[in-house]
Amino acid sequence: MVHYIIVKFSDEFNYLESIKEIIDLFNEALKIDGVHKVNIYTSNSKLDNRHDLMIKMELTSEALKEFDNSWIHKKWKIEYGKYIENKTIFDCQ
Repeated sequence: MVHYIIVKFSDEFNYLESIKEIIDLFNEALKIDGVHKVNIYTSNSKLDNRHDLMIKMELTSEALKEFDNSWIHKKWKIEYGKYIENKTIFDCQ
């Protein structure tokens, strides 16, 4: 399956200053059995109605459950959740 996390950060947070840390954090998910690929994309548009970041994970449904309960996901929510203005989570085949 493919798991997307699409995020719009608040204006006061310059996510590009933290992009390496975000990439490193999500790449830790590759250590979870069943996580096959993690790609992170930054937006090339600065329009107000656009999101800033898209995280695409290719993984099994069991690995998604494990990721949701992992320290990685908890750290993401604790460190970056306060800066998220809007997000979309989307899963597909």
